[in-house]
Amino acid sequence: MSNVQTIKEFVIAEFAPDVSADEISTDLDLLQAGIIDSLGLLKLIAWLEDRFQLSVEDTALDPDNFRSVEAIESFIDNAPKQRVEAG
Repeated sequence: MSNVQTIKEFVIAEFAPDVSADEISTDLDLLQAGIIDSLGLLKLIAWLEDRFQLSVEDTALDPDNFRSVEAIESFIDNAPKQRVEAG
């Protein structure tokens, strides 16, 4: 299942409110274009962990994993899911 629209909606809401989803191609380099900066990258990672119940390990913190909507979607598909602990 594709998460492209969900990712685009988050990026637009948080980083580019004056841009439409149609204006952000899935391969646009969000870092190079200045849409997401280093602090924005941290916000994006926190959102991914929460929204998709992912466990983002330190070894996965390569900016290339979050450079475009395509890269973020691939990261979601391949990241380990958080374990639900019984309480």
